[in-house]
Parts: sequence; C-alpha cells; structure tokens
Amino acid sequence: MNTLAVISDIHGNLPALEAVLADIARSGAEVTVNLGDILSGPLWPSETADRLMALNLPTIAGNHERQVLTQAVERMGASDAYAVRCLAPRHREWLLSLPPTLRLTEQVLCVHGTPQSDLVYWLDSTAPGFGQHGFSGMRPATAAEVAERLGDVQAEVVLCGHTHVPRAATAGTALIVNPGSVGLQAYEGDLPHPHIMEIGSPHARWALLQHTPAGWQVTQHAVPYDWASAAAQAERNGRPEWAHALRTGRMPAAKTTIAA
Repeated sequence: MNTLAVISDIHGNLPALEAVLADIARSGAEVTVNLGDILSGPLWPSETADRLMALNLPTIAGNHERQVLTQAVERMGASDAYAVRCLAPRHREWLLSLPPTLRLTEQVLCVHGTPQSDLVYWLDSTAPGFGQHGFSGMRPATAAEVAERLGDVQAEVVLCGHTHVPRAATAGTALIVNPGSVGLQAYEGDLPHPHIMEIGSPHARWALLQHTPAGWQVTQHAVPYDWASAAAQAERNGRPEWAHALRTGRMPAAKTTIAA
C-alpha cells in the first residue's frame, strides 16, 4: 500500500462526505480509512450511515459512536440524541461492529483520539485561560505531550482524529497524522478545560499519505462543497450554532456551546 486516504469526524454531513469521496477518487488513493465520529449531529445521520455501509471502508468507532451505543438518550448531548433517534437497527448493528482501533497494516495504526483513549486530544492540548486576551483554550501539543500519548505503541504511522484540526507530527520514528474533519470545522468544548476549535474556513478536510523512497508524504486537502445546504439543515433541526460553524468554520461571536 503506497497511497492512503484518511477521513475522520464526518458528523453526518453527507454533502461534505460526497465531495471528499469525489476528491479522493481523483487522487488515486488505494485505500480510504475512516477514523470515527461518523453520524452525530443535526444533519443526515442515517443517510450518511447508509452511504458508508455500502462502501465498506476500513472504519473505527469514535467517542460519539461509543456514546450513541452506551448512553441513555436523556443523558446524551443534543448531537448524539438527534443521531440516535434517526438510526435504524441496521445502523446500530453496523456501529456495534466497529472496533475502537485498527491495524490497517503492521506499520499503520488507526485510532480516534490516542491509542489509549477516544476522548484525549493528541496533537493539540487544552489549557486554562479561555477568553483571556483572545485565547482559544487550545494550543498545539508539545513534543513531550505527543510522545507521552504515543506511549509504547510501535508503528510507522498512526492516524488519529477527534480534534478536527489537520496536523502531522513525529514522535521518535512514528508519524502521527490527523486529517481534520470532513463535516464540522468549528466547535466549543469544555474538557478538560473550556476551549474553541476553529479551522477558519468551511471546507471539508481529508489527508493523503503517499509512501516515497524518503518516507511518508502527507498532503492535507481542503475541499469545497455545498455548505449552505448543510447549514440550512442544521437550522431546520434547531441548531443555529452548527449552521454558523458550517458556513464559516468559526463559532458565533456570542458564546454558544456546540458539542461535536
């Protein structure tokens, strides 16, 4: 395998997914892997599930798949609760079949957050002080943090998602790659500290890895799609903060919590 497409954090955004799949087809990638957080959000959960089930891509579960399958509806956030109400038994069976991590090859490992947790950010870190002097509450992870989160995992390439931020970093001989999010380019979170993630544009994101004689080359892709239709769907389903994030890649100026 010399070319690999990586997608993550679709969040039920079917138009974004279709645009990314078309871009991947033009790239000639041999394999496409999906790193989880697939359906949750006020968009098209069941339609997205049907599309991906038909493709049968190598796929892992993210924290939202785990939450949808294990939490009581009354304890769920709005995005998970909307998704779970849309899912048919066939969708739940598919989600139940997804592993939390996957060895795509002996040297390529797929995780959602880190190898140890689907909730921990890997290539970014949160810090206290959100809102002070414009601080977003997020910063790139230090080299020591990246290495600590790798732990004793042995792999040439580790693919992760969860933060929605496209990044690549090394830890020892391992290359860690986050392709960013297909379907949601801004959100607010509160764990372990309040923070905002904003990519700054509404483009759908994915990454292409190519194995060259010098090593793995990473190309991050930003793909235009009909984000106006996705924003309109979010508005129809009572989520104006999602609509703003989908249109702009930024959070509304007024503080509004949007859980990915």
